Amino acid sequence: MTNVRVEVSEWIRVGVLVAVWSTLLYISKMGLVINWESVKQLPTVVTVYATLSYAFTKWLWRMPLLQGWLVPFPDLQGTWQGEIRTTGKDLHGDPNGTPIPVILVIKQDYSSLSCTMHTITSDSRSTAAQLSHDLDGTIRMAYNYTNRPKAVVRDQIPMHDGAAILRLVLHPKRCLEGEYWTNRRSIGDISVKFRSRLLLEEFPI
Repeated sequence: MTNVRVEVSEWIRVGVLVAVWSTLLYISKMGLVINWESVKQLPTVVTVYATLSYAFTKWLWRMPLLQGWLVPFPDLQGTWQGEIRTTGKDLHGDPNGTPIPVILVIKQDYSSLSCTMHTITSDSRSTAAQLSHDLDGTIRMAYNYTNRPKAVVRDQIPMHDGAAILRLVLHPKRCLEGEYWTNRRSIGDISVKFRSRLLLEEFPI
């Protein structure tokens, strides 16, 4: 399925390039013929095409009309809110079995994806992130991250690296759920629901 979409995408790129060139020739009343005058329009064609490509990468790919057949992954950008449960220890050194409130902020365009998770005591920022399809069509988001605790708790919670794999659930409400693990030998579960398009920069108090 992915290969088919890649092939469709390539043909659409070629089609858009030809359409832009043909439109410019029609507007300039040169006629749809290949000659030196039409070739001189190529710099303008490339400029218009680059502008359209930028607009598609940043915004147009989010259109529902393009989802599924051309754009293989959904638009997840926004703030997701929920909790994590961890096997790690709390600030007192005891096993932390209570839920920890979190927000997960996802920034996404057609060719890139990044994740930032905020809690009251720390921030985690992705170093790499990607979306993938399982054979049954399930969409998963996987990312590696570096966690940076706030200065006041850093003597109890050291900086560390980790990774997470989350499954996208679309119905009845959009949510992401899965698990994470760290190089501190702790693991846990993550469950967040979509909150809003607003990209929060810190944990809401």
